[in-house]
Amino acid sequence: MALAVIIMAAGKGTRMKSDLPKVLHRANGRPLVEYVLDTALSLDPEKIVLIVGHQAELVKKATARYRIIAALQEPQLGTGHAVMQTESLLNDFNGEVLILSGDAPLVNAETLQKLIAFHRSSHAAATVLTAELNDPTGYGRVIRELNSDHVLKIVEQKDASEQELVVREINSGVYVFDKRMLFEALGQINTNNAQQEYYLTDVFGICFECGQKVCAFKTDNPDEILGINTPEQLVEAERLLIASRRYPN
Repeated sequence: MALAVIIMAAGKGTRMKSDLPKVLHRANGRPLVEYVLDTALSLDPEKIVLIVGHQAELVKKATARYRIIAALQEPQLGTGHAVMQTESLLNDFNGEVLILSGDAPLVNAETLQKLIAFHRSSHAAATVLTAELNDPTGYGRVIRELNSDHVLKIVEQKDASEQELVVREINSGVYVFDKRMLFEALGQINTNNAQQEYYLTDVFGICFECGQKVCAFKTDNPDEILGINTPEQLVEAERLLIASRRYPN
């Protein structure tokens, strides 16, 4: 089965206190997005699509040495809207789509290989990479069927019940989708939410409504799903990258 990878790299990164696109902040001497691109390339995908937005030309120039296609998200109307911008570039592609974040440099190729293999063996329409955190505050919770790989729902913290808030399994923002199902579902989501944006996670709601199988695959290493939103998180990611021996080329 063929694989395409979409990497989200359109964000401004307001909390980084810098006008530099978030994915171009450096950890251990390299832009964050390079770690993600190297990991994506190691999976030998048919296509890699990089979604650019804030200072798009700067991001394209910084990643010019990579064998990728750029999709422009302008204006930026949410994560679901970002992935919508890739549809025409994947017209001639059939297979599975892996979605990664350009500001999450620690995700491991071996984990992604296991995630994709699990997705295929489960015959799922969508699979979410999860992690169990001691303190899941701020993350969307993954609610599973009891003793099962099947996901019943993914709920944002602000919408979670007291019972759901006890759950420590969280949504990493890394997903594998059947390509056809992904874009069909994206065509059905809307902006009826507080942010008035298209949320990629609303695709899961469409899956549940249609009786499509959604699964969860949990990583044993919660550190690798760390996304970077603040200078403090960048320092922590740099420490973890050095510890994992992912040095600059």
